[in-house]
Amino acid sequence: MLRIGNASGFYGDRFGAMREMLTGGPLDVVTGDYLAELTMLILGRDRLKDPGLGYARTFLRQLEDTLGLAHDRGVRIVANAGGLNPAGLAAAVRELADRVGVPVKVAHVEGDDLTPRFPGVLTANAYLGGAGITACLAAGADVVVTGRVTDAALVTGATAWRFGWGPEAYDELAGAVVAGHVLECGTQATGGNYAFFAEAGRDVRRPGFPVAEIHPDGSSVVTKHDGTGGFVDIGTVTAQLLYETGGVRYAGPDVTARLDTVRLEQDGPDRVRISGVRGEAPPPTLKVGLNRLGGWRNEVVFVLTGLDIEAKARLVREQLEDALGKQPPAEMRWELARTEHRDADTEERAAAYLRLVVRDQDAEKVGRAVSSAAIELALGSYPGFHVTAPPGKGAPYGVFEAAYVDAGDVPHTAVLPDGERVAVPPPRRTRAVQDAEPGPLPEPPEPGPTRRAPLGLVVGARSGDKGGDANIGVWARTEGAWRWLAHELTAERLGELLPETAELTVVRHVLPNLRALNFTVAQILGEGVAAQARFDPQGKALGEWLRARHVDIPEALL
Repeated sequence: MLRIGNASGFYGDRFGAMREMLTGGPLDVVTGDYLAELTMLILGRDRLKDPGLGYARTFLRQLEDTLGLAHDRGVRIVANAGGLNPAGLAAAVRELADRVGVPVKVAHVEGDDLTPRFPGVLTANAYLGGAGITACLAAGADVVVTGRVTDAALVTGATAWRFGWGPEAYDELAGAVVAGHVLECGTQATGGNYAFFAEAGRDVRRPGFPVAEIHPDGSSVVTKHDGTGGFVDIGTVTAQLLYETGGVRYAGPDVTARLDTVRLEQDGPDRVRISGVRGEAPPPTLKVGLNRLGGWRNEVVFVLTGLDIEAKARLVREQLEDALGKQPPAEMRWELARTEHRDADTEERAAAYLRLVVRDQDAEKVGRAVSSAAIELALGSYPGFHVTAPPGKGAPYGVFEAAYVDAGDVPHTAVLPDGERVAVPPPRRTRAVQDAEPGPLPEPPEPGPTRRAPLGLVVGARSGDKGGDANIGVWARTEGAWRWLAHELTAERLGELLPETAELTVVRHVLPNLRALNFTVAQILGEGVAAQARFDPQGKALGEWLRARHVDIPEALL
């Protein structure tokens, strides 16, 4: 068995988690996921200022306090904190180890940076698999830092090393991918961001980070250190399994995991067993995340209080558009949030918010021009005029795109502790990803009386972003609820409940083993999180919006 604990779900996660994981219980490997689409843009801007940067600096600060602990306990550290500069981070870790007197061997993985191949982009990084990590650990590395690898590669690399799996051990690797996907977002597997967090007896004020006990056949048990907060049950694991996934085939550079084969069972308090995962050959191409600077943006939020909200919004909109004249910003987006309460007992509860977002290639058109026009209305617009904050001079925004390149064209390289460079070959066998046949639906429930109520009383949901797309995973906790949900919540019905999705391409994927539906919604997030195209730019709350919508639910389920 290999015990792998996660200590970071994103760049900026709980700083003390590394120490908590190393001191909280037994571990063999601790991983840290620091990278996301937005993070790569942030690191790209860091690199513009200083070519020696480009990595997650908080990781280095965490090691100052924990490198000795990990060495004393024999725990390997594997993290993608190298970002755009894994060699630079590896050198910095060696300097730190020398300074604190900890004799560790440090290796890194590189080759993902394809920026020169894509003119005009800020960053271009291929999503590598775990084989480079495996090579580094096999060479005796105590610390392995990588650039852009898939989140699950941190786990597949370590498990393939420990158990000696070859690149065509598809079922075993697929099991590790599923375990890695559950771990990658940290406390989202232990009660964080969980739909049913408010149920009695659940304390999620400070959830512990997750641990996976992985076995040689690829099966695993997800748990957490004893005495830490939060909880692990089939619901928390299901929620994370659905997070930021799409179809039944979950493709990656190591293997394509069949999510429709995943089986979960409660294995005791705070323990969920994952088994039955089947794998297929990986696709012949690697995804490449491209970040570029898209232009300049600014925003102003007008506070509208009391009566005549619609008329106040209409007045200030007409005034501002007139003030910007014949050369307004290329894009102007208005959104009125009707948050006011009737006969409110506080001023804030009487307020609604009108948000203006502007974008243009010209910084001046979204900066001083918009800010001045908004402020000059202060004494000549709607009654009660004020804004949430003084408008600024505008800021650059990013755009994310995905491209695909042949895996054999990417120089995946493991740089071992002694400096030897080992080329990691592409997969010998590949398989293009195709949509799987829809899973079988259960028998619909018998007709009976229904009651109008929020959907979230009987189902959970979790949503997230993938570039400009979003996914919404929905699951039922009982067989009866699943029989109803599978027939009630079609793609068309989702469009009725979430009107923002009605004109977009929505695809429904059925996962009967999980009693779950996973919806992918194309381009609801525009050009990605860095473009901030909508109120919730990462789609994190789409699932909770869906759960709040009222539908006719069988009374037997309530």
